[in-house]
Amino acid sequence: MLRIPNLPPLQSPKLCMQTLRLLSSHPSSPTPPSLTRRLFSPPPPPPQQQPHSPSTTSFMIGSPRPSVKRASFSTGNSEVEKREILVQHLLVREDDAKLLLELQQRIAGGDDLSDLATEFSICPSKEKGGMLGWIQRGQMVPEFEEAAFNAPLNKVVRCKTKFGWHLLQVLLEREESILQDIDPKEIHLKMQDPNFIEDAQLIDVREPDEVARASLPGFKVLPLRQFGSWGSEITTEFDPEKDTYVLCHHGIRSLQVAKWLQTQGFKRVFNIAGGIHAYAIRVDTSIPTY
Repeated sequence: MLRIPNLPPLQSPKLCMQTLRLLSSHPSSPTPPSLTRRLFSPPPPPPQQQPHSPSTTSFMIGSPRPSVKRASFSTGNSEVEKREILVQHLLVREDDAKLLLELQQRIAGGDDLSDLATEFSICPSKEKGGMLGWIQRGQMVPEFEEAAFNAPLNKVVRCKTKFGWHLLQVLLEREESILQDIDPKEIHLKMQDPNFIEDAQLIDVREPDEVARASLPGFKVLPLRQFGSWGSEITTEFDPEKDTYVLCHHGIRSLQVAKWLQTQGFKRVFNIAGGIHAYAIRVDTSIPTY
């Protein structure tokens, strides 16, 4: 399930023209970009969206590439728990058994999976060395998920899906992060506390002209259409360990960015449901609607 939210092209399995969407769309998430099904279904590619409308690109583009120990093959078998895993992979056609065998032999001989993915993978994630980013259960097609969540760290595991043959490697694992909607009234109450404004990370992904019409105090404006200028610096400008709140017009673009933030390692991300429009109607009618 390689997929990434409907953001501009950040980084995700189905990045390129045909980003295999291993990740089956999450019921609560907007339909991701139509880049050719991604293995991953939510989180990151650089954004390029139409004004005020959700962009259709992948998110996982900025995931760092941790150093990988020499890989070996294994059928994998580890305890399933509430966790996320950082995965890279390469994909070859189902009928290309000769190439699959050759790649397995090269990996066994010491070649790096990410280098082979860049050269041979037919998944758009090849542009990032096969990096899919952090994934959770329920985001990928069953066969890929089963193999990935049972694979020992740094072991290369082979699995077959409807997209073809995958050689995948789990690089890291961590406790599952939180992504949830927050009601406008709840965020309003929190904002009455001066400490909240100081400690929380507030991000508004609307365009400058929208912010000029209506805005909330304390939010840093990171226009989605300008993702290319700030996406790669997100973990430098913001602390992944802190609570992060994302705002847009109606809650759609912000949800896309919130999902992408998860793939970048942010532990607790909150999407302001209904966006500033809902806030203006239900909380503060002095804020203009548009």
